[in-house]
Amino acid sequence: MILLQNNKTLVQMIKYGIVGLVAFIVDYALLAFLTEVCNFHYLVSASIAFCVSIFVSYFGSIGWVFNNPETGNKARDIIVFFAIGLVGLGLTDLIMWSLTDGTGMLYLLAKVIATVVVFFWNFFARKIFLVRATKKWKVKNH
Repeated sequence: MILLQNNKTLVQMIKYGIVGLVAFIVDYALLAFLTEVCNFHYLVSASIAFCVSIFVSYFGSIGWVFNNPETGNKARDIIVFFAIGLVGLGLTDLIMWSLTDGTGMLYLLAKVIATVVVFFWNFFARKIFLVRATKKWKVKNH
């Protein structure tokens, strides 16, 4: 417990993991529903589900994980957050396509693997481009 109190990044990563789990449940359930029930192609389903889960992740991340970083430019923060998410979407689709079409892996298993990879991209990219940008803005403007 002492390690968690002294390591802000580790605490943030754990919180981000909780937010990510909630977003993943939304993402995964919607992926399966759209593919199995609505008969969408798995990559179309994955893209739609990922976009919905970005909103879950946004509100959880900004409000709880990174303690609502304000750079003074809310529009910039939103654009950066979603731009990072779009890169994550590209990575997700690429990984899923490679594993599903390339190796014959079940698309739901490929989604789990893609989620693990993209989790780390999203966390560190958001920490660098949102949290560090916030600190630079506060120093520059105060």
